[in-house]
Amino acid sequence: MKHAINWFEIPVLDLNRAQKFYESLMDGPMHNMDMGESKMAIFPSDWMEGAVGGSIFHGEGIEPSTKGTTVYLNGGEDLSPYLARVESAGGQIILPKTAIGESGFIALFIDTEGNRVGLHSPQ
Repeated sequence: MKHAINWFEIPVLDLNRAQKFYESLMDGPMHNMDMGESKMAIFPSDWMEGAVGGSIFHGEGIEPSTKGTTVYLNGGEDLSPYLARVESAGGQIILPKTAIGESGFIALFIDTEGNRVGLHSPQ
């Protein structure tokens, strides 16, 4: 098994608001997709070619949370530019860029929907 995760979904209450936040944070567009009554916006990645992919997801019974699993988004070579966009996009930084030894750096934020989400980078 190459990856422990192959897909993730971050729950959102307002897809449009969340999509604006994440497009600003990641500095790029997301692809929208409907799945019956549920809707999602997919993060840019090569997931169709076997890379890990994910989306923000709106549907019945979906509840954002700061208490569950933490998803770490790819912060590129240095997560600092991504983290710098969190608050201007409507989020809140709860853990600034923090060294985690040889594994690089992490940061945590609360998105516009109330989810605790992380960033990770080698530098």
